Amino acid sequence: MSSVAVPFYQRRHKHFDQSYRNIQTRYILEEYAARKSHEQKSHASDEKRIRFASELSALEKEIHTARHRAREHLDRLAVQRMVEENMALERHIIEETISRAPEILVRLRSHTVWEKMSVSLCFTVQGFPTPVVQWYKNEELIFPASDPTKYRIESKYGVHVLHINRADFDDSATYSAVATNIHGQASTNCAVIVRITIGNALIFSCIVPLSYDVCFTHIDVQFLEKFGVTFATEGETLTLKCSMLITPELKRLRPRAEWYRDDVLIKDSKWTKLYFGEGQAALSFTHLNKDDEGLYTLRMVSRGGISECSAYLFVRDADALIAGAPGAPMDVKCHDANRDYVIVTWKPPNTTSESPVIGYFVDKCEVGLENWVQCNDAPVKVCKYPVTGLYEGRSYIFRVRAVNSAGISRPSRPSDPVAALDPVDLERTQTVHVDEGRKIVISKDDLEGHVQIPGPPTNVHASEISKTYVVLSWDPPVPRGREPLTYFIEKSMVGSGSWQRVNAQVAVKSPRYAVFDLAEGKPYVFRVLSANKHGISDPSEITEPIQPQDTIVLPSAPGQVVATRNTKTSVVVQWDKPKHEEDLYGYYIDYSVVGSNRWEQSNHKPIKYNRFVVHGLETGEKYVFRVKAANAVGLSENSQESEAVTVQAALTCPSYPHGITLLNCDGHSMTLGWKAPTYSGGSPILGYYMDKREANHQNWHEVNSSLITRTIYTVKDLTEDAFYEFKVAAANLIGIGQPSDPSEHFKCKAWTMPEPGPAYGLTICEVRNTSVVLLWKAPVYEGKSPITGYLVDYKEVDAEDWITANEKPTSKRYLKVTDLHEGHTYVFKVRAVNDAGAGKSSEISEPVLVEERPGTKEIYSGVDDEGNIYLAFECKEATDASHFAWGKSYEEIDDSHKFKIETEGNHSKLYFKNPDKSDVGTYSISVSDTDGVSSSFVMDDEEFERLMALSYEIKNPTIPLKSELAYEVLDKGEVRFWIQAESLSPDSTFRFVINDKEVENSDRHKINCDRPNGIIEMVMEKFTIDNEGTYTVQIQDGKAKNQSSLVLIGDAFKGVLAESELQRKEFLRKQGPHFSEFLHWKVTEECEVLLSCKVANTKKETDFKWYKDGSGVEVVELPDLQKGECHLSIPKLSRKDEGIYKATLSDDRGHDVSSLELSGKVYDDIILALSGVSGKSASPLKILCTEEGIRLQCFLKYYNEEMKVTWSHRESKISSGEKTKIGGGEDVAWLQIREPTEKDKGNYTFEIFGSKESYKRTLDLSGQGIFLRSDLYYRGKVIGGLPDVVTIMDGKTLNLTCTVFGNPDPEVVWFKNDKTFEIDEHYAISLEQGKYASLTIKGVTSEDSGKYSIHVKNKYGGETVDVTVSVYRHGEKMPEIKPGQLAKPRPIPPSEEVLKPQAK
Repeated sequence: MSSVAVPFYQRRHKHFDQSYRNIQTRYILEEYAARKSHEQKSHASDEKRIRFASELSALEKEIHTARHRAREHLDRLAVQRMVEENMALERHIIEETISRAPEILVRLRSHTVWEKMSVSLCFTVQGFPTPVVQWYKNEELIFPASDPTKYRIESKYGVHVLHINRADFDDSATYSAVATNIHGQASTNCAVIVRITIGNALIFSCIVPLSYDVCFTHIDVQFLEKFGVTFATEGETLTLKCSMLITPELKRLRPRAEWYRDDVLIKDSKWTKLYFGEGQAALSFTHLNKDDEGLYTLRMVSRGGISECSAYLFVRDADALIAGAPGAPMDVKCHDANRDYVIVTWKPPNTTSESPVIGYFVDKCEVGLENWVQCNDAPVKVCKYPVTGLYEGRSYIFRVRAVNSAGISRPSRPSDPVAALDPVDLERTQTVHVDEGRKIVISKDDLEGHVQIPGPPTNVHASEISKTYVVLSWDPPVPRGREPLTYFIEKSMVGSGSWQRVNAQVAVKSPRYAVFDLAEGKPYVFRVLSANKHGISDPSEITEPIQPQDTIVLPSAPGQVVATRNTKTSVVVQWDKPKHEEDLYGYYIDYSVVGSNRWEQSNHKPIKYNRFVVHGLETGEKYVFRVKAANAVGLSENSQESEAVTVQAALTCPSYPHGITLLNCDGHSMTLGWKAPTYSGGSPILGYYMDKREANHQNWHEVNSSLITRTIYTVKDLTEDAFYEFKVAAANLIGIGQPSDPSEHFKCKAWTMPEPGPAYGLTICEVRNTSVVLLWKAPVYEGKSPITGYLVDYKEVDAEDWITANEKPTSKRYLKVTDLHEGHTYVFKVRAVNDAGAGKSSEISEPVLVEERPGTKEIYSGVDDEGNIYLAFECKEATDASHFAWGKSYEEIDDSHKFKIETEGNHSKLYFKNPDKSDVGTYSISVSDTDGVSSSFVMDDEEFERLMALSYEIKNPTIPLKSELAYEVLDKGEVRFWIQAESLSPDSTFRFVINDKEVENSDRHKINCDRPNGIIEMVMEKFTIDNEGTYTVQIQDGKAKNQSSLVLIGDAFKGVLAESELQRKEFLRKQGPHFSEFLHWKVTEECEVLLSCKVANTKKETDFKWYKDGSGVEVVELPDLQKGECHLSIPKLSRKDEGIYKATLSDDRGHDVSSLELSGKVYDDIILALSGVSGKSASPLKILCTEEGIRLQCFLKYYNEEMKVTWSHRESKISSGEKTKIGGGEDVAWLQIREPTEKDKGNYTFEIFGSKESYKRTLDLSGQGIFLRSDLYYRGKVIGGLPDVVTIMDGKTLNLTCTVFGNPDPEVVWFKNDKTFEIDEHYAISLEQGKYASLTIKGVTSEDSGKYSIHVKNKYGGETVDVTVSVYRHGEKMPEIKPGQLAKPRPIPPSEEVLKPQAK
């Protein structure tokens, strides 16, 4: 809440919206119209004017009389008020002398009465003010109105009586009376016993009177749950809660809950809502802004005192609407409001990573509207701005936006509403209260007489001076008259001699005005004129010269910044104030993790003090801090950074020990154990002090004068069978901490039970989401037999039954309890077991929440640069007093021969000195003075072997090699041996060894070393048969060594030798014309096979020739050898093109040949390549009707029957036969289907296979017209009977007979030599039954020799069968004829009518 007092007229003003202003405007207009009409009428008649003057005179007399009476009444009221004040003062003095808390003079007395008798309880009390008395029955308030026949209460002259009418058995109770006034409370009580008789038996109520007085003078407030430091973001909602226990809980005497922000009381508002009830106080924020940041305090105020709790609320900036824009300004307030003018102020935002703020925009909005209007065209650089142009009587709210180079910030929280009113108006009005509730309102306007032209304003001065504007203030003229005043301001630059009116367009109604557009550094003088409807006054007195300049400058940077430890997540930062701290808004604090160079804002609202607690830091991290000051001009430079500080808790006394347990007793001494404090206070615990006392004794006695260094101690010289209790306190360098709670009463009696005593030191560590690890120490008292194991029990806090975690007792003193429920709270205990059974339980542990803490660290393993194996652990929560306790099998490690522990800061390492198989096991660590930080690590065989191998590599280093020793044959036949290491230092050495003999650098063995790249090489110029053997390179670099060998013996050596000789020959070959690329083939897109080669080192005289199978190949054009490429084209490849192709080069420098055998696999590969190219060009399948049936065709760029193609029908492969035939031409592949039937319907697929992929074309022949109709079966046919050749001797009769078929019946025509012939006696033709056709030739002669044809046809087609007739003469040898050969028919296509598609 703001500490700036709001003017009284602003508090009383109601901020109405636009609708109200519309009504008011209408009223003013009506009043103005009425006045106008009245003036016109008065001017129209002199008589009316005279009457009006007389009435006005009478009115003035009446007002004068009323004022006289009002003054008399005011004087009487003043005298009366003075008397009342004096009486009140005297009464207060008297009351102060006699005021006191209630005091009971005569207390209540207990009564025993018979049933149905009445009883009166009386007591006397005094006090001032007069105490209020309440009666209670068994601590319940008595309400007489609830049972008027039973209770009656009287109070006279300090004597208070409770009458109980006709008492019965239920009235037996304890009755209390409580007297209360503002100074305190007093109480008294008594018992009432009602006797009843049943027969001769006498029965008493068993009510016993209270043995103490009920006194509620002090109300105790105990906070159960407090709100803590809170972090939130602008725009969010938030509730701060605090639950409490109020004792006693009295409805009429409840404490008062008060919330404060930075010691300013908070009230219910639009932004904050308060709640108190049912043991809880809450403060809710409906929409957070940075204005809400601060220290919040809840104070519970009662007459007995004040209880309070405090915590800081941090409110971060919401995400900027534009990246890099600044945060929003805050704390927008309005000052010096007038009729058309108000000054708006605000506080600047902090900037860390954003660019600096260069100015601000101020927006205004009328109350009740949502239309925000920007007030300034250019950003204002100072956090203060005079807003003009307001409408009188209207209410406004304001907001501010910051601007930097990136953009504009979000708007600030709107200010409280402010009304455009003149405070002088209320001062000019006086209200006089008269009798009977009447009142008279007197205005100074009525008393100042008739003022026509107003006088000049007075006291013109500059109330505020800035670099960009000057605010002028003045006093209105006296008297000012009844008419509304306006003002005109004039300015003049000193020495210019001319005046310029500033507000020529708009008249000013307020005695304030901000003058802008002034020349920087030039002095000005000002004057003001007042005006009303009658005219303008004379100018006011001229002001003193005023020069626009900033009266406030940027603050200097704060001084030295000191950061000190506070808690595990906070640091106290203090700094020296700037040299000039006037007009400061406060300070901003930034922090940064050391080394990150990234600054974060701590507070987002300026604080006024030079000490601040920075919260939300990470434990164990190092931070530096800086501070900057803020005022209306902006932010200062950053202060120097503080020294780095590690976030840790400050040094304090240790917390209290707990869990005191009796471990053994022999009748004269007791052995006690306890648990160390949870926190050591930042310093190691030096020891413990113990006190004891016997039961029912008040005084404690010191047990030890010197510190106890362990958490177990035997107290001697005790009295047998006596009861004792103990308490323990821990001590460190700071001092002695709080003692523990007293233990339970232990009886000093010797233990003789056969079972073991309790285990002690129960510790819970490694709390994870579903498991915990328990550690404990063995009992001091073992019982009658040795301990054989331990049982661990656990349960949830609210459960009744205990669960045993291990069915069989464990011999170890630790156990991991698993299968727990995440987020549940458990308690644990341990029982030792021997032959007699389970012994006493240990002390029950504190409740443990089974949930892994965020940021939990685990132990990790590694090997350092020296090859030492270690386990490491990091704990950022560790303090200077923390101890890293390493253990194996949860037993603390103290073997210095096997292990070494090194701890530095918040890191600790456990080194293995001589690791061996015995080091396999479970290792643990716990960190003291933390909130139970612990971890474990299982070193199994696999992990141990891995670490040992890594350690060996580090202790016995080898030079890492990128490449082992290898060889390569160079162009001239030289052999290069080389090896490459990861890196080699300048001091590294090496040597080459061949067959156990070191070789030196020479012409024969050229040895070189490129150490920056780690390459060592040896080049042998002549590699001969004598160089067979083993090659070795040995390298040493410091302690690291390595070597690599290469064996070249037998086939391996022969391969290198052959490659060397080949390269040497190649080198010689390339000295003359040669082939740089040997002869090879490729297939073009036009399906031509191209034999190609590349040549090099040619000249004009070089001769190039092509050969096939030793014969020269004629080419149309010789290749241009200067282009370096030669080609031979083979179009339409076929088997005839197989052979051996050669290309030759020759000139005077030499000869070179390249050959290619185009046969076998090479030929097949070319065909595959041709198939691939041709397959890409395959057309869709097409149908061709032929005489034999249907032909499916696929057209290609090139087709060869040797190409791998398949035809399929309904996914079944088709092969050539009588029904189907596969074939093709140069550019087509086809499938012939003879006499297609219904079975031939379906999908047909043609697939051609290339070298990498295949290409398919598919056609569906279902429903393709007549060619697939079943009627084709009924075309005209010659079923059989005719041979293809007939030989007959002349003079004989020849009869050619055959069977024909067709539906409908076919037409039969006979031809001789493809011509029809006439039927006569020599030739006879017949057709019997429509199917037996015959041709008879009687007396054949040699002229009858020739080709005879029968033509059988119907509308579906037909066929022609040819027969050759040969006639020989008598005596000639008959020609030989091959038997069984029938004439082959030739098909006849169907008629055009049938070829037309049928309608479906």
